[in-house]
Parts: sequence; C-alpha cells; structure tokens
Amino acid sequence: MKKLLLLLLLGTPWVAPAQIHSFYDTTFFLPGQRLAESKAPKLQEISGIAASIRNPGYLWGLNDSGNPAEVLLMNDSLNIKLIVGFGKKLVNRDWEDIAVGPGPEPGKSYLYVAEIGDNLALFPYKIIYRFEEPLLADAKRGQLVVSDVTRIVFRFPDGVKDAETLLLDPTTKNLYVVSKRENPVHIYTLKYPYDNADTLVVPIVAELPLTMIVGGDIRPDGSVVLKNYRRVFYWDNPTHKPLEELLKQDPSIIPYEEEPQGEAMTWRRDGSGFYTLSERNPGKKTYLYFYKRRDEKAAK
Repeated sequence: MKKLLLLLLLGTPWVAPAQIHSFYDTTFFLPGQRLAESKAPKLQEISGIAASIRNPGYLWGLNDSGNPAEVLLMNDSLNIKLIVGFGKKLVNRDWEDIAVGPGPEPGKSYLYVAEIGDNLALFPYKIIYRFEEPLLADAKRGQLVVSDVTRIVFRFPDGVKDAETLLLDPTTKNLYVVSKRENPVHIYTLKYPYDNADTLVVPIVAELPLTMIVGGDIRPDGSVVLKNYRRVFYWDNPTHKPLEELLKQDPSIIPYEEEPQGEAMTWRRDGSGFYTLSERNPGKKTYLYFYKRRDEKAAK
C-alpha cells in the first residue's frame, strides 16, 4: 500500500486508473469545471497564471521561452484584455511562472515574473522580475508598457537546475522556488527582503518525494497546491502553519482533469478554489478549469 502511494506521488505511468482513483481525496474540492476553451494564439505556450488583486476576477498569464517578454491579463473566458510589455528592457529567456502579492510598499500589489526555466541546465543565475501590478483602466487600447522593474537575481546552492514553480507567501512576503526534474524535488526560499544583495544564494528549506513539479500557489490562509503533469497535491492548513512545517505533512491527492501539458495553476483571489490551464498541443483541446473548494463546514 505504501509503495503504491509513493508511485502515485511520483507520477509513475503504469499504475492502473482504478488504483489511482482509490487514492483520490474528494474531501476538499469538487470536480474540475471547464470554464473556457483556450483558443487565443497568445495562450499557445502558457506556463504560469496568477489571480489579479487590482483587477478583480481577472487572471495574469505568461508564456515561456521563445515568446515575447510580456504578461497578459485575461478574464475567465480566456479573452485577453491587456498586454503588458517592457519595451527593450526585458527578454524572455525562459519565463515559467508568475505570482501576485505584497511587496516593498504597503498597500500596493506587485507582479513577480519568474525566469527560472532551464531545460538543459545552462544558466547558473535565475531572475525574478518585480513591478507594481498594472491596472486595466490605465491601459490604452489594451496595451501598457512598464519601465520600473526590479531584478532579483539568485542561484541555487546545489547546482544548476530547471524550475517552473514560484510561490509567494502573502503573509511573510517570502518567495519559494520548487525544482522540477529532481526526485525528490527541493524547495528554496528567498526570504524578504530579498533584493538587498547582488546575487542571492537561496537555501533549501524542504524536499518532497515528488518529481516534475510544474506549478503551484499559496492560499491566503497558507494552504498549498502543487502539481505535476498528472497529479494535483494539496496541503490543507487550518492552523496557518509556516510553509516549511506544513510540507512535512502528507498531501492529499486531488481528482484532476489531466491536461495535454498543464503547467499553470493559481488560487482564486478569495481562496474559494483554484484554476488550472494547459499549454496547447496540436490535435488536443485545452481548457481553463476551476476546482471549487467544498463548503468548509461540510468538509469537516
């Protein structure tokens, strides 16, 4: 039984669907609901999404390497309402995730763009770009250019590696990066304030018996979701434990509508559930899904 559970966590492909289903935890979330089909060309290689604070009901998104250095604001029908560019200031080497939350100025929200992808392990330095969250009402014809961007440069202490997941703790402002291809994966932290040095060396604060982690987010109460290409893992946090302590617990495996190449996920801003969105693959339809959290009183 323990061996099968470990195989499930690692995403081993030969486990029979009936066996997999028996381990799903339906306590916390309803089945995924399809909200919209992804058709826009600019969502072809979406690798990260985050729920907006300044633009309620909207999602920020970005594409990975080979695409323009821009972030996109869309509604839950996947209609793009705003394209934010940076002139020639930034290049999309391999943007993989995005987060929204507090920053250096109280009362303001910021976007954090994570240039952390590295499929071939070529780049020793990773970068997180931080800038004040744009407001849709300030745009002209759906376009806006941001020039005030802070670069937070860091490296891993244990070698060059690929990562695709950025987490922002809204309480502490700490950032967490989760490695992708290792087994187990490692979680590194950038403790706030993290932009007081030229290059940060980020310590390992946790490791998980998982692999191929490609997305995740922290709920306002500190609950955590992470995903690989085949599973969604959930750590419920009713007592508001720090992330490092919370992840010592076993996660729940949430029923998941497997996507062609699902790498993007985020909590809805009110914490009532989470979204997932996949890159588009030829011949396969992709959708924005929403997994609604069950009534918390009923779930107990």
